[in-house]
Amino acid sequence: MQLTVHQSIYIHTLRVGSITNSSVLQIGSTGKSFAMSQQFNTGGYEQPAEVPTPEEGTVEPPLVPLSPV
Repeated sequence: MQLTVHQSIYIHTLRVGSITNSSVLQIGSTGKSFAMSQQFNTGGYEQPAEVPTPEEGTVEPPLVPLSPV
C-alpha cells in the first residue's frame, strides 16, 4: 500500500531561539528526511578567511571525550 500525503502549511510568525549545527527544525510531517546544509555569505566577504594557526601551548583538549567509531 502506498500513501501520498499533500499538505499546505502557512506560518505567519515563527520565532526560533537558536539553531546549532546539530539542530533539527521540522514543520509538518515527513516520510523521508534529506540532509541539507547551506552556507551564506551574509558579510559580503570577497576572499576566504585566513587559516588560523594555533599558538604554541594553547591547544586545549575537547570538552567532550572523543572516541573512534
